[in-house]
Amino acid sequence: MFDRAALAAALTFCPRVARVVVAAVEGSGPREVGASMLLWPGGQSGTIGGGTLEHQATQSALSLIPQGGTRLDRIALGPALGQCCGGAVTLVTEVYDRVPDGPLIARSVSGQPLPLAVKRLLAAARGQGDQPRTQLLQGWLIEPILHPSRQVWIWGAGHVGRALVGVLHPLPDVALTWVDIAPDRFPDTAPARILPTPDPATAVALAPKDAEHLIVTFSHTLDLELCHRLLSHGFASCGLIGSATKWARFRSRLGALGHGPAEIGRITCPIGNPALGKHPQAIALGVAAQLLAQRPHVGTLEKRSIS
Repeated sequence: MFDRAALAAALTFCPRVARVVVAAVEGSGPREVGASMLLWPGGQSGTIGGGTLEHQATQSALSLIPQGGTRLDRIALGPALGQCCGGAVTLVTEVYDRVPDGPLIARSVSGQPLPLAVKRLLAAARGQGDQPRTQLLQGWLIEPILHPSRQVWIWGAGHVGRALVGVLHPLPDVALTWVDIAPDRFPDTAPARILPTPDPATAVALAPKDAEHLIVTFSHTLDLELCHRLLSHGFASCGLIGSATKWARFRSRLGALGHGPAEIGRITCPIGNPALGKHPQAIALGVAAQLLAQRPHVGTLEKRSIS
């Protein structure tokens, strides 16, 4: 799928960005059709599988940026690259200086005029909202627009918050919102929608009711206020960093604020996999694994296992 948000973010780093997408796979390949990566001098987002194929595609894409244009390459992985996948991959490389619009990204990659089959797909996308699969069709590359289905809010831009964003932001189905008290709490090139506000708890009102929340701020007072407001606001899941002692105190204080045991039990604390340790990246890996393993159950009191 075509990730407009990722392209927009890349264009903040460089005025021209190359995008490489796997347009077709015959036999076995390192990634599926639709996998893509963005490239600019000194930077990359995404992957088409790594190894020799990605290295060659990267060099080709970077060389295309100065003059712009489109490349269409069919690569037999064994004969051309000495890889043992045994298949063939068709790559389309394009240079962008803006984010394309429309309900469907359809363009000629072989110089062919617009065929009737593509016209029908475009009409269905505009009229009925149909989103066809990524495909090469009569010399045209068709890609649906990526609409992330999971809204993840990360509260806190300290070491654990940064580790969480680093692990979660490449996931194509996740849209991140990152909240902290001031702009200088965030890295210069934050790969997420940042929301600096002197009183982060007030931002709870902006969160979708089906968002998933990870609370990792520097302040226990703020942590408690966020838990209190989120319980009143609604959420799909909520995880809180801390110890068993911290959570015991929070349960008592949240009860005093009027929340019942079943409501409070929807918050998981501590987060992370204790077996992985307490290093920020280890916590982030444990949390990300659980987020990937389980889908949110919106509108229920089922407790998510983020522990």
